[in-house]
Amino acid sequence: MEDKEVHILLVEDDEVDIMNVQRAFKKNNITNPLHITRNGLEALEVLRSGTIPMPPIIILDINMPKMNGIEFLQELRKDSTLNRISVFVMTTSNEDSDKINAYNLNVAGYILKPLSFEKFLSSVATLNRYWKLCERP
Repeated sequence: MEDKEVHILLVEDDEVDIMNVQRAFKKNNITNPLHITRNGLEALEVLRSGTIPMPPIIILDINMPKMNGIEFLQELRKDSTLNRISVFVMTTSNEDSDKINAYNLNVAGYILKPLSFEKFLSSVATLNRYWKLCERP
């Protein structure tokens, strides 16, 4: 039987940001399984190995070691088995070049990490509304 839950992959190297996402999920009563990788290389390895169910949604940071978010997106979009995954960038980078590069790589959204936890909760609630639409009946 096919797993109908929408699994989400978080690609984030900052421990505080990971904890904030987990807290925001809990506060918004989001029960979707959340899988965490800490850079683009690790994320690609997990996606290609099949160690987790294929997530239809990735939340991606830009500034990470080993392979940053833009490099990860480039690899993801070249891979015919992964290129249809919806990616939301959630980053502190307000650089126009990062935004342009991300949108050129077909991201579903570009969200600046808010400074307050309340704004962060609101951002995650917005994402939740999106992936609720992605769940299969």
